[in-house]
Amino acid sequence: MRLAAWVTGAVFALDQVTKVLVVQVLGLIDRGGIDVLPPFLVFRMAWNRGINFGLFAGDAEVMRWILIAVALAVSVWVWLWVRREGAGRWQQISAGLLIGGALGNVVDRVIYGAVADFLNMSCCGIENPYAFNVADVAIFAGALGLVLFSGQDKTDKAKKRAALRSKLRK
Repeated sequence: MRLAAWVTGAVFALDQVTKVLVVQVLGLIDRGGIDVLPPFLVFRMAWNRGINFGLFAGDAEVMRWILIAVALAVSVWVWLWVRREGAGRWQQISAGLLIGGALGNVVDRVIYGAVADFLNMSCCGIENPYAFNVADVAIFAGALGLVLFSGQDKTDKAKKRAALRSKLRK
């Protein structure tokens, strides 16, 4: 679980540092937008009060705290699940990505009341109206990794045990 803890810390730090640099230092909060490599990469300030794509965004203060509680509960559940499973390297990395991203967005909700999103990417004539942040990417990658790598180590261990038993019988 040490690897999961390191990944969690690294993702959390990267998310918070990029938000401070882009939103505060570069002044995106006041400027609203910065063309970095248009249209492929544009910084666009967006405050997300909901979940992905602004779903469940309500002006009610209670929704902010519900989303904080859900993110914390999911983080604890993933941590305990991966620990109980005796997770391998890729599961720990995936869990760390998901938890680090979730905690990064929780900090935004606590401090600002909303998640600071600023990455906007478009390509090939398709204009993306949404913005996201490093935490969002980590959450997506972590969730995908947990789906792809769950159970994989158990299968590998079972195969190794079967091979070892086969060798011992000979």
